Amino acid sequence: MRFQDLLYRGAHRTPDAVALRWIDRSRALTYAQAAAGMEQAAGALAGLGVSAGDRVGIFAHNGLDYLLAMFGAWRLGAMVTLVSVQYAETLDYFVNDSTPSVLIYTGDHFATIDRHRPQMPSIRHYLCMDGAQPGAWDWNQLLAQAPAPPADPTHEQDPAHISYTSGTTGKPKGAVLAHEPTARATHVIAERLQLSRHDVTLGPTALSSSYQLVANLLPGLHRGAAVGVLSRWDAGRAWQSLEELGVTLLVANPLLLREVLDEARRRAVRPRTLRIGLSGGGPVPPELKRAWCDELGVSLVESYGQSELGGFVALGFPADRSATNLSAVGLPLPDKEVKIVDENDQEVPLESMGEIVIRGGFMAGYWNRPEQTAQTLRNGWLHTGDIGSMDADGSVSMLGRWAERIVVHGHVLLPRALEETLLRHPAVRQAAVIGVPAAEAGELPKALVTLYPEQSVTPEELRVHCQSSLPASQQPVEIELLDMLPMTPTHKINKAALKERELARLRPT
Repeated sequence: MRFQDLLYRGAHRTPDAVALRWIDRSRALTYAQAAAGMEQAAGALAGLGVSAGDRVGIFAHNGLDYLLAMFGAWRLGAMVTLVSVQYAETLDYFVNDSTPSVLIYTGDHFATIDRHRPQMPSIRHYLCMDGAQPGAWDWNQLLAQAPAPPADPTHEQDPAHISYTSGTTGKPKGAVLAHEPTARATHVIAERLQLSRHDVTLGPTALSSSYQLVANLLPGLHRGAAVGVLSRWDAGRAWQSLEELGVTLLVANPLLLREVLDEARRRAVRPRTLRIGLSGGGPVPPELKRAWCDELGVSLVESYGQSELGGFVALGFPADRSATNLSAVGLPLPDKEVKIVDENDQEVPLESMGEIVIRGGFMAGYWNRPEQTAQTLRNGWLHTGDIGSMDADGSVSMLGRWAERIVVHGHVLLPRALEETLLRHPAVRQAAVIGVPAAEAGELPKALVTLYPEQSVTPEELRVHCQSSLPASQQPVEIELLDMLPMTPTHKINKAALKERELARLRPT
């Protein structure tokens, strides 16, 4: 199956059902309208010379124009390369890496486009979604005048999407995802989530992230659901949308899901129709899962994946509210084989810590990075670089990135336990733990924390809080309170930026 087949099929089976909804603007398209819009976008792009194998760049906020531009490119056999608006300062890096011939953008980012234009020689046409601008076509006018597109040249194994990694531990790399394995993986995800044509989804995370693609967009379309995207997050307005639209699946990350819980507590009410909260982008604190179940009466399902997968390694079951191991993500999905290995790629015993590796559908490789591709895809297995374990039931726990480990006196310390301990304090909104240089120990853990508005706590009080739950070997050497933490476009805390900040502070002036 190809991605565009989901709209073709929906237009045939349920043409008048809502397919795509832009929640901020209260705009929606039926499956028939979405399929027609895809054809129109394909015709507009074809008129500019886009054909199979080309790249189409999109640098925009979430919206219907964004979605139709993606499907229009796929309809021509082209690849989409999606750049988060959070990467405005380094837009030229992504463009020069993927070399799109067309770049579609929103008008509020004209200054960014104009500043980077001399450094982006591959782009032949700039298309503005908000009307003509200097050096840019009016995307809507092109759509209105679009010729009929050529016959669909796409094959199932063709590449569709250059999915950039979040860059938490280095420069983002473009993982090339093909149609068929990604379509298969997201069909399996839809089954695990028990989605149907009666479901209504809301996805507030950026479309530029593969998480939105594999957790919200494609699974929902597989089942004929109404898929909603949101441009700007506000917990109060999001709650209102949940209630007004009858949302049944909220696809977000731990930070946003915690804000929904806080909003429910503030309103002293449970969500009316919501049946699943789906979390991705980082480990979910067990207390958050428990609170969603006990206070909201809603299953909070954890996913674990990577940009390189076009799917998930593991995913929880919506109906399983009695799970005893709340730290586990869940069972592997049936389209992939998962095991935990040591440094020699030998499988470790159950409950033992090692690297998570998978076999099955995943990326074709990193775009123009053969050496890094060979390092990640070894002996038929994708090496995730994540540390985890598997229990006797086969459930996978993700313990942390190997690159984020802290080596204290030769012993490996993973940040997750300390971060989750800090998050259990009612004043703490976010917590990140990094290793800082130490003369004798090599490294020691330092915690960086943000607080909820109108909450206050001292570093010393947080230190006492940690001492009550963790052994001395896992205690932070320092706790620093910050107004905000740097975030990646996938709403992960950017530990690479925090590490660089710390090293800069230690450099002699």
